[in-house]
Amino acid sequence: MRDEIINAAIEYIRELFQNNANGHDAAHSLRVYRNAMQIAETEPGCNKPVVALTALLHDVDDHKLFRTENNANARAFLSGQCLDAQTIERIIGNINAVSFSRNQGARPETLEGAIVQDADRLDAMGAIGIARTFAYGGAHGRPLDDSIAHFHNKLLLLKDGMNTHAALRIAESRHAFLETFLEAYMRETS
Repeated sequence: MRDEIINAAIEYIRELFQNNANGHDAAHSLRVYRNAMQIAETEPGCNKPVVALTALLHDVDDHKLFRTENNANARAFLSGQCLDAQTIERIIGNINAVSFSRNQGARPETLEGAIVQDADRLDAMGAIGIARTFAYGGAHGRPLDDSIAHFHNKLLLLKDGMNTHAALRIAESRHAFLETFLEAYMRETS
């Protein structure tokens, strides 16, 4: 897979998410892409171009953002590239395996999907995860306590669900930061 396709995917997500400020934007997808490529370096059996496109396109049909069916946005982009049908379906399958809310603890069946799931979950942890939680909460009118509940319902569960050793190493420090933040928040609000 050529760099031109990766660059086209980056441009596609920048256009698609240009007016989004709720934490599910192009910057998020680019961080997931960078995380995924970092993890992919430690997994010699993975298909890095598939990891890259899965990471970049993982939110282009997210039900919280778009009312698409059958991964219409991802398919529209991928169909416009020089990719065979099998590769497109592999990427779509991986995209569908990434979501925390849709997969509730299920692990992706492919190594590439597992890498991107880890990369996406890492971006929900640590300082960036905290920032994204409150950006999303603010954009949807959530009170602070509802955003804090999200830590307990999702964010604090992510570390133990990592698929790769590389992601787990990164997740440990980000998880500790979440706990430190929550302790300070509770002290300041009680």
